[in-house]
Amino acid sequence: MASPSPIDLHAHSTASDGTLSPAALVRRATAQGVKVLALTDHDTVSGLDEAQREAAVAGVTLVPGVEVSTQWQGRDLHIVGLRVGPSDRHLLDGLAWNQGQRRRRARTIAERLERAGIPGAMDVVEGAGDSIPTRSHFARFLLDGGWVSGFQQAFDRYLRRGKPGWACVDWMQMDTAVRLIRGAGGVAVLAHPTVYGYTGAWMRRILDAFSAAGGEGVEVVSGSTDSQGVQKATGFALRHGLRGSVGSDFHGPENPWVELGRLRQMPGTVKPVWSDWPAEFQPPAMEAINRHDAT
Repeated sequence: MASPSPIDLHAHSTASDGTLSPAALVRRATAQGVKVLALTDHDTVSGLDEAQREAAVAGVTLVPGVEVSTQWQGRDLHIVGLRVGPSDRHLLDGLAWNQGQRRRRARTIAERLERAGIPGAMDVVEGAGDSIPTRSHFARFLLDGGWVSGFQQAFDRYLRRGKPGWACVDWMQMDTAVRLIRGAGGVAVLAHPTVYGYTGAWMRRILDAFSAAGGEGVEVVSGSTDSQGVQKATGFALRHGLRGSVGSDFHGPENPWVELGRLRQMPGTVKPVWSDWPAEFQPPAMEAINRHDAT
């Protein structure tokens, strides 16, 4: 069963595809008892300044992060960068490249949905301003327009591979993302490893390549992970010498099944990714985390 956790190292805001502003996200995390929060928006660090200002007021330790969309041998993977330097020029340049891919994908999705008889899809792109629409934005558009009855149905019916709104993207390579994260002083963590649907053989290859590239952690616990998933991800970490991370992958309060800080316990056999972080990320938050680990 999920229980309150003082640490949550995977969450999204309106800087990408979340529905809460960075400040509102920090306030909600505080209300949920989170003491250490990582803001990990998709391919952007633009929300970190606002989140940091709110975290200073709320007494929350904010871990600057990002979730980078990548590929390895044609397979999509998400790499979470934790404790990154948000002003690192090489990281920002790499994220800008991915953002360009996102903009092209958004326009292609809109065009294909329009051709499929769904008017107004281009408004999602044109009304975004400086932000970059994600597939989640299109899913909300389809839901609000009555084209689907649920968020997941929007993906299943329109936005997945082979569906009318699908668009391929050439993300940066996995090893490039790991190099940029490490170069920015961060730690690279493979996000939600059990949700990709790849075979065990493919996951072994992926994790071998990830580790060889300098990846240091794997998300053992995610907001959507059941006990079997935790056990499988624990095996990934132990077999490949990776540290464990925990994160809800929270996007907004409209999904009651995923909440900030509501996470299953990470098994004690896995060394936490935060175990040797610098002192500025430890007091006062780590005292609470250590008590959580001991229960």
